[in-house]
Amino acid sequence: MRLDKFLCKSTDFSRAESIDLIEAGQVRVNELVIVTAQTQVHENNCIMLAGRRLVARPSRYIMLHKPIDTLCSNVDGDYPSVMNYIQVDRAEDLHITGRLDADTTGLVLITDDGRWSFNIINPKYHCEKTYRVTLRDPIEDGDIDELVSRFEQGLQLQGEKKLTLAAKLEVITPHQVLLTLSEGRYHQVKRMFFTVGNRVVGLHRQQVGKLSLDIELGEWRHLTADEVSGFNCYESVI
Repeated sequence: MRLDKFLCKSTDFSRAESIDLIEAGQVRVNELVIVTAQTQVHENNCIMLAGRRLVARPSRYIMLHKPIDTLCSNVDGDYPSVMNYIQVDRAEDLHITGRLDADTTGLVLITDDGRWSFNIINPKYHCEKTYRVTLRDPIEDGDIDELVSRFEQGLQLQGEKKLTLAAKLEVITPHQVLLTLSEGRYHQVKRMFFTVGNRVVGLHRQQVGKLSLDIELGEWRHLTADEVSGFNCYESVI
């Protein structure tokens, strides 16, 4: 992780205060004075401040059931931030892993562990996300097989050079489907259905990897150790 972030995780200093300390030459990494806040360090490194070795606090891993008309952002904007639902110390150190649009509900993961996030959001690690999609136009029985095949083969989205990766489509009712993706392009679900001549009118993420949403709208909880480790086993498929 970045050295300034390490200081934040091991002291009560803010990000700005940590940067000032580093640039003032107050921090040593493995006996070397480091003055660049962006320097990457490992928790096993010997990192000293004012003669004291720093030890990072344990990382935090949180599940949130995102309501509609909220932002996956650390601050409020046109809509309130989802962080308003979480009551934890130093919430400003957390970041959102895999954002959802304001009009989308469902499973959001929040952490201060950047490496863990990387395993989830990078498409080469093939972490699947499952969405319940409500459609404007019904899917006719006779069109199901062809539609499933098109999603499996990949779709050519407007403005994109590469086809989407293979996606699994399961029709639940004429107006509702489950869609499982292993990538996260901009507005991907909405654009995929636009490509096949339909429109998304409701979108809800119900699963990420093996982790399914199990809390009520607006609620949050910490992940268990097993749930956290379940995201560290993905292998590259590219």
